[in-house]
Amino acid sequence: MHNELTRKDIALMKKELDERRIVLRPKLLEAVKVARAFGDLSENFEYKAAKQEKNRNESRIRYLENMIRTAHIVDERPKGDGVALYDKVTVFLPEDNETEEFQIVTTMRKDPLHGLISLESPVGKALMGKKLGDVVHIQVDETYGYDMVIRAIEKGQNDGDIPLNTY
Repeated sequence: MHNELTRKDIALMKKELDERRIVLRPKLLEAVKVARAFGDLSENFEYKAAKQEKNRNESRIRYLENMIRTAHIVDERPKGDGVALYDKVTVFLPEDNETEEFQIVTTMRKDPLHGLISLESPVGKALMGKKLGDVVHIQVDETYGYDMVIRAIEKGQNDGDIPLNTY
């Protein structure tokens, strides 16, 4: 599995990794050490909380390392006038008689509840490269699919407003 990420995504992830390894890890290890000194570990809430926070940091480090290792670099602005990364796309769903707006982002920036969809998602894949007026079919499973009509494309760019996902 490869994650489609931009060079900016990878740079931000490396920066976060450095912060977590160099600054946060020693602080969290010290917090565990201090909490352990409080006594009986079976009833020591401070120890459990410190250990949990340390483990959460280590988990995020492993996650970021894996994302960077498996990354496939994509261009932020591919050539052409179709839907591209960071574009805002307004679509009409004839089946529901509704209009939706999506912004196409990388996996590390997705937030579907706020209209940020990954270019690797079924909708993102279907929209990439399409033009104004195109009818796009999304096949959900073997028995159900739906159509969307592209009503507007607002060209976008990575201006740093969309943060990386945390968890």
